[in-house]
Amino acid sequence: MDLPFLSKWRKRRETATAVAVFPDSDSDSDSGGDADGGTGRGGYAALLGECELLRSLASRAGVRLDRTPASLEALDQLVPRWRDDEEMLPWLGNDAGLYLGTVVVRTVPGAGWRILPEGRPVVRLASGREVDVVLEGRTWAMTGSPELFQVYAEIAEA
Repeated sequence: MDLPFLSKWRKRRETATAVAVFPDSDSDSDSGGDADGGTGRGGYAALLGECELLRSLASRAGVRLDRTPASLEALDQLVPRWRDDEEMLPWLGNDAGLYLGTVVVRTVPGAGWRILPEGRPVVRLASGREVDVVLEGRTWAMTGSPELFQVYAEIAEA
């Protein structure tokens, strides 16, 4: 028996391709994001720095995520067993990118989160350059290259 509505209902859903953050309507910062790195009214830094999946993976491997560049180096040394799980890859990549951004915002002078109009978080540097850290994290999760610490080093020297 062929029931058309069931075939649509049972279709496999695509996995998420990016993270999006939508501010409350009463936010008064530019472009909907917290330009001060998330430490002000919006508190986006705390939200973006949670990275629950990445923290769980790191904890099981004995890596402490303390929001320092050294923790990025430690993540780069993990055996990438997650690449066998295609459903986990995009989520882990999002977390890795958000964690990278959290480290940058915390340690690079003048860096801060900016939420683009479509809800995508990027890190804005003092120079005005914007870095799509989520894209960098997804690339790292899928291929291992460039390493998170390498991306951090390039951002920090810019």
